[in-house]
Amino acid sequence: MSANAESAPQVADLVTSTQDNTANTQSTVSQDAAGRESSSSPAAAAELASTKVKLMAALRSFPDFPIPGINFIDILPLFQDVKTHEALLVALQLQIELSHQKPDVIVGLDARGFLFGPSLALRMGASFVPVRKQGKMPGPCVTAAYEKEYGTDFFQMQDGAIKPGQKVLIVDDIIATGGSAAAAGELVKKLGGETIGYLFILEIAFLKGREKLGGVPVTTLLETDE
Repeated sequence: MSANAESAPQVADLVTSTQDNTANTQSTVSQDAAGRESSSSPAAAAELASTKVKLMAALRSFPDFPIPGINFIDILPLFQDVKTHEALLVALQLQIELSHQKPDVIVGLDARGFLFGPSLALRMGASFVPVRKQGKMPGPCVTAAYEKEYGTDFFQMQDGAIKPGQKVLIVDDIIATGGSAAAAGELVKKLGGETIGYLFILEIAFLKGREKLGGVPVTTLLETDE
């Protein structure tokens, strides 16, 4: 009884200390977030430009892949080095902060949108919702069709994954013809969300895919001559 009585104040002190530390941590996080939001656009733009140079240097090029005449730009090295991976996420976050509203949801397209979409959503304080090929997800889903070079394909999103009125940013590694991105936008609309923009790492500009995206703001992180 005596030992328990003596330890009670120590336990109380520990609880109080833990609560104080938690409050301090939350305060620090809030201050960091506020500081990020209040950072000047010129400073953020300069940081973004500098980071883009580093990311461009990490890309690899493979001529005549997958068919002769195509110069394939490989983004996978961006994820193979820890510092480069972190730089990519920083650049994507800065790009959103400079170009778009803050999203409630980030939607990633099957499959390379899954490489960075969840991590980016976490950094932005947003939820992540995947778009997958038809038949890959359980439960009720909404479906949208899009045309590919060999025929029609279908994308799906789980019913209820996006709430009516939520602001949605759609992300993928590359925009080519724009068909799959447009289908993702259609899924967001079916669920009552508002697509506030599209964000891609790269763009094949001559295919004019952004013309299929209904005038919604489109941002490409890196620019190449391809």
